[in-house]
Amino acid sequence: MMDHDLRQEELVSHIPALRAFARSLANDASHADDLVQETVLKGWSNLGSYTAGTNMRAWLFTILRNTFYSEFRKFRREVEDVDGKIAAQVPDRAAQDGVMDMRDFEKAFAQLPADQREALTLVGASGLTYDEAAQICGCAVGTVKSRVNRARARLSEILGTNERTDGPAAATPV
Repeated sequence: MMDHDLRQEELVSHIPALRAFARSLANDASHADDLVQETVLKGWSNLGSYTAGTNMRAWLFTILRNTFYSEFRKFRREVEDVDGKIAAQVPDRAAQDGVMDMRDFEKAFAQLPADQREALTLVGASGLTYDEAAQICGCAVGTVKSRVNRARARLSEILGTNERTDGPAAATPV
């Protein structure tokens, strides 16, 4: 029984990372919370099928990802404010630079293809290895690396930071 309690504690410890991943997939805090809740319920009820010694974080991320894409397929014809036009009409109260920078980032991040958002979140924000991310996404490690690189390059382009992600910065003439 003690082993089961440890697995329950470990499951709960991954909730913040699950929430971050869900936010990157759903682009909506409420929907992300629903995804995390569903993931925790599924994980909790299936703890008996979890193999001790394997990566619980990757297991939970896989459950979350599968839940998200199952919902996506189910509701793909139901589109709500995909381009953010309705959300853009809501007045903003905060005017601090940091808040605006974050909004700019969120808008740019939302423009990335779903597979690039997913890979960048898993590797960049959640700290998973490329191998772990590839396992969760069900693709090759090279595919995840490519998606992360393309996502970073596209974000840089959209945000106008002109940072290179494919090698050292170009030398400037003196």
